[in-house]
Amino acid sequence: MLREQAARNPQQPAVTFVSDFSDISCTVRDRAELDLHSRRIASWLQERLSPGDRVLLLYSPGIEFTTAFSACVYAGVIAVPAPLPGRYRHERRRLAAIARDAGVRAILTQRGDLPDVEKWVAEEGIVGAVCHTTDTGEGNPDTWIAPEAASDTLALLQYTSGSTGDPKGVMVTHGNLVANVERMVDAFGNDSATTYGGWIPLYHDMGLIGLMLPGILCGNGYVQMDPMSFLRRPYHWLRMLDACDVGFTAAPDFGYEMCVRRVTDEQLAALDLSRVKFADGSEPVRADVVAAFTERFAAAGLRPDALIPVYGLAEATLMASGTAGRPPLRTPVDATALENRLLGPATGTQPSRVLVGCGAPTGSDVLIVDPGTGDALPDGRIGEIWLSGPCVTAGYWENEHVTDATFRAHTDDGRGPFLRTGDLGALFDGDLYITGRSKDVLVLHGRNLHPSDIEYELRSQHEELEGLHGAVFMVGDDGVDIAPAVVAVHEIRAHWGAERLGQIAVDMKQTVAREFGVPVAAVALVRPGGVRRTTSGKVQRAAMRALYLAGELDTLHLGEDQLLTAALADHRRVTER
Repeated sequence: MLREQAARNPQQPAVTFVSDFSDISCTVRDRAELDLHSRRIASWLQERLSPGDRVLLLYSPGIEFTTAFSACVYAGVIAVPAPLPGRYRHERRRLAAIARDAGVRAILTQRGDLPDVEKWVAEEGIVGAVCHTTDTGEGNPDTWIAPEAASDTLALLQYTSGSTGDPKGVMVTHGNLVANVERMVDAFGNDSATTYGGWIPLYHDMGLIGLMLPGILCGNGYVQMDPMSFLRRPYHWLRMLDACDVGFTAAPDFGYEMCVRRVTDEQLAALDLSRVKFADGSEPVRADVVAAFTERFAAAGLRPDALIPVYGLAEATLMASGTAGRPPLRTPVDATALENRLLGPATGTQPSRVLVGCGAPTGSDVLIVDPGTGDALPDGRIGEIWLSGPCVTAGYWENEHVTDATFRAHTDDGRGPFLRTGDLGALFDGDLYITGRSKDVLVLHGRNLHPSDIEYELRSQHEELEGLHGAVFMVGDDGVDIAPAVVAVHEIRAHWGAERLGQIAVDMKQTVAREFGVPVAAVALVRPGGVRRTTSGKVQRAAMRALYLAGELDTLHLGEDQLLTAALADHRRVTER
């Protein structure tokens, strides 16, 4: 289906890779070249594998990933996109778990990445999978045979980021991809003349499904920037959009925050962003970032309606909601009502929070449900977000128990099946608002507090934390013999002295007590990068909590209540036996 969809595209889309925009250097592969190389690699795969076999794709940024993914589609095998083996042990273990869970029969890579891939294969004991470089010319495109592909044929396994648990392989079909791409194109008002581009890695669903596939299937091509070029100088992304006439891009919320903080006035003056639409998603969309980005880059021609907050997840292929053609909705809501799972406008002088509307349901049908009772909830009530429709994927690879619990939910009155997202939110005036993750919510003294709200408040009130990441969680209901207590872990730059770090930790405790009315039992300050995040930038609070409980955080400063210190010492002695 995907190959046929691309053939119907009236344009001749090219794939362009920009390695470093300081010299505007790029590599281009047009549609004919992409088709030829894809058939060549596909013929190699068909000689050695059977339809439905899994193939791991491990590539550094560049054009070759796009060709390899297309080759998997052409060969009728299932692509398994993943990041290259990283420097850290937990990254290499996670990749090995993906390879074993998927039962991969081949690992596609390129010559420059092969030594690292082969070293990882040997270290982790990956067996039964042959490594193959796709940029060496092997394979005969004339022997390729077009496979049969139906709507329910699996196209890829998209392994989840694991923000609240172990990675699971989401089974994405050809029908899922075609439906989600078509709905995104319609929702964003794009057409066959739209060029897509961005810096999101293609092993991530926002890069692969949100940008690359629409550019090839329905648009005028796709431009990829090396993510490291963006991270070094966010201005490179914006300049690439302007110079390459990109009409649509996407990034997680932190990408827009980086642009606000690091693009200079001189750089801003050289940009023309009047033609670009920006999707903001993949992690919680923050009202302050939305306002700052739209205001900052208005001087570069950014239209008021150019930034589009969206909501989505891998289990729904990608996008579930989003509305274009209007300025982002920044809605002040009653903070006290929010704690009681009610979403209503702020009034008078009562404490408030500003939430961002993530648009109307588009990729899937949305129902808000009480996760405890299964009752469908009316607009304005916060519950778990349940989804249905053609974009909901087929489940988790060889994990029937979790698939049944996640993808086959029914309401108390028998409606279903639905996908349980695990995310909390509400529908209000036709928009979907995301309030948090159900597993992350802090239930304290009958109140429901969202860690992201506390993390945001700490960053906004303490300039030393600006632009860095934090993780707030609770201990005391997990075998630690102490009343439930809040712990805040936050990154901070290491140049502050010990005395200053201690004062910052005290001030952070006071901020949380003042703004949320709850005590903080511990503040752990760690170096930048010390808070684990997924490949899409989501904070892995469960992982940080596990590291804290095990005493494995590499802290610059730890301010911990004595009762908690004693309880943790007892807990660690028990778990080490």
